[in-house]
Amino acid sequence: MAGTRGALINTMAIMFFKKIAADLDAMMERDPAARSRLMVALTYPCFHAVQLHRLARPVYLAGFPTLARMISQFSRFITGIEIHPGAQIGQRLFIDHGMGVVIGETAVIGDDVTLYHDVTLGGIAPAINSASQVNVKRHPTLEDGVIIGAGAQVLGDITVGKGARVGGNAVVIKSVPENSVAVGVPARIVMPKECGSEFAAYGIPTQDLPDPVARAIEGLLEQISRMQSRITVLENELDGFAAGTAGKPTESAGNGHVEPTGSEARRFGRN
Repeated sequence: MAGTRGALINTMAIMFFKKIAADLDAMMERDPAARSRLMVALTYPCFHAVQLHRLARPVYLAGFPTLARMISQFSRFITGIEIHPGAQIGQRLFIDHGMGVVIGETAVIGDDVTLYHDVTLGGIAPAINSASQVNVKRHPTLEDGVIIGAGAQVLGDITVGKGARVGGNAVVIKSVPENSVAVGVPARIVMPKECGSEFAAYGIPTQDLPDPVARAIEGLLEQISRMQSRITVLENELDGFAAGTAGKPTESAGNGHVEPTGSEARRFGRN
């Protein structure tokens, strides 16, 4: 019995240290300023916040929410990163710089996700009647490989699809498809799915991003140009008709009405 218990403890310890090693390697891979595992372990607030969350979450699930929140608040005090102990976090999360990041209670984060400073994964449910919102999904889900740029707000029970990127200071209130890029307030999809597969620092790809507002204005200008061309064609047809009837006033049968001359017809048609 004692041998089985010891083997279980050894297995858990090995898994724990493997997770730590994977976290350190992931942070070094995504941050060129990281020179060594020791540097990351001692100086990166993301590493400290993630390890403290791994301590707080089992306590929270065990039915001690106050103690779990005390651990998370201590983590917030020393790192500037607030992660609710109820949040589900996958492997190799990297929060670059970290200060001001808020991750809500029902948020779900997949593997290999990257967040930058001042990101909020928040809820939009009203504060009134909060008792009805207990154990209700109120915060976003980030699937594997998502990148959220600095200052972005991802709000509500929405899903940011696998490999998607959200630009800095965007406000996302609708789900984002896989491998796409969303920017703006409110966030709009500005690149097709196949353009979002590469790693993009701060959620912004290296190639030029199309401006959705400029694209809409260009579409309106094209439509106006087509309408102007059509109006010109109609005016020419009217001029031709008027020229063919110039100098030939006719009287309508039975009512004495005289049709206008060609010059009068052209003037009428253009006015």
